[in-house]
Amino acid sequence: MARISLKPRNTVLNRFVQWYCTRAYGKVMDPVKASGHHPKLMWAQLRFEQNVSKWDKLDPDLKALAVMASAASIGCSWCMDFGYWKEHGRGMDERKLRDVPVWRESEAYSDVERDVMEYAEAMTANPPEVSDELAARLVGRLGEAAFVELTMMVAVENLRSRYNSALGLTSQGFKDSCDLRDVRAPKG
Repeated sequence: MARISLKPRNTVLNRFVQWYCTRAYGKVMDPVKASGHHPKLMWAQLRFEQNVSKWDKLDPDLKALAVMASAASIGCSWCMDFGYWKEHGRGMDERKLRDVPVWRESEAYSDVERDVMEYAEAMTANPPEVSDELAARLVGRLGEAAFVELTMMVAVENLRSRYNSALGLTSQGFKDSCDLRDVRAPKG
């Protein structure tokens, strides 16, 4: 349950953002409602997320796995829910999406995907536990520009997940609308 009201003042900015979210995502996202209590913060978040969405040096699937592994490590159910929905809509492999929380046991991932998720978890640990060997492997596989983007994406997801978790924001049912099946259940 949210720790603050999700009914910010009815300002022009909040009405516009709520209209946009409804149009783009089918509903107003709880983190947006929460930030609506602080218009300057909301505006800064919107501009920041717009810029983040334009970064393109890292493969989108690797970026998604890093973000979701970080969110899973923190335990942000809102971020996991939205991440499933967003990446499913982009066409990402359902098994990879479903298995993020148990990636070490799953056979769905390549070596580079495993390194990316290990890196995301290591960066998310407090204090960070990134080894020189893992960083060197990723720089070798991805190149320096993609490695820097990977690092910043994990940092950005830490910001998002910790913000949402601290405010008590939980799943909004995004995943339910994309019909992800449990890959461990028999198909039928």
